[in-house]
Parts: sequence; structure tokens; C-alpha cells
Amino acid sequence: MRVTLRINGEAHQLEVDPRQSLLDVLRERLNLTGTKKGCNQGACGACTILIGGRRVVSCLTLAAMHDGAEITTIEGLAGQGELHPLQAAFIEHDALQCGFCTPGQIMSGVACIAEGHAGSAHEIRAWMSGNICRCAAYPGIVAAIDETARRVRG
Repeated sequence: MRVTLRINGEAHQLEVDPRQSLLDVLRERLNLTGTKKGCNQGACGACTILIGGRRVVSCLTLAAMHDGAEITTIEGLAGQGELHPLQAAFIEHDALQCGFCTPGQIMSGVACIAEGHAGSAHEIRAWMSGNICRCAAYPGIVAAIDETARRVRG
């Protein structure tokens, strides 16, 4: 099946197996390995990307379903040599730890802020519950999202 995926502002025309997940196409066909393969069952959030500005766990969606879609991966978040404000906040709050969940956490955090679900630490924890950190970076992740949301709101 032939699809065109617009990823990080660039169009990619690909022949894909209709059974291929978007995660596998990103990692194995396009070498966009910033999106991590964690549980491969949609439970950990390590593979979170944005499709049309909404967060999606890319292991649970087929590439064939997104012909023409605007997709943003962690590689496309920074612009013109500058980190996205949430990426910078992750560094400031030591929210990286082992780093495996970091790309998915950042992508989900960007959407959480854009959706208006970052009004408090409690709200952030609730709306980030699909992204699991197993190495104790979670307090730093919540602090980074909270600080970035406050900066965005002004």
C-alpha cells in the first residue's frame, strides 16, 4: 500500500505493509529512532508521537491509516537549533534519568500543555498517566511540565 506521511514537515512516500505499525515504519524504514519501542502494547507511552497535534501511541496504530497525516516525532520538536521549551525544562529539572521514556514523556507533555491539562501537578499526573517512568524521574517530569505550562500561560 502506498502512503504519504508528512513527518516533521517533510513528506515521505512509502510502500508499507498494511499490517505495519507506525512505530515500526518510523524506526525501521525512516530511521527515526528517537521514538522508543517499549512494551509494544500501548501501555507504557514510550512511543508517543503527535498526529495532527494529538498524542498517539505509535505502536497501536497502523502506518496505512495515516496517509497524508501531519506527524511530529521527538526529532521534529526542536526548531532551528533551539530545544523546545519542554525539552529545556526536562534538563533543568533532571527529568531524564535513564532516558528511555523521555521522548514519549516529552511528546505527551507537549500535548498535555496544548490541551490545557497542566493546571496543577495533580492534573498533570492524571493526564500523563499513560506514560510510565520506571526509574524515579517522574517528579522531575511533572515539575518540567508544570513550569513549561506556567511559562506558556504567561
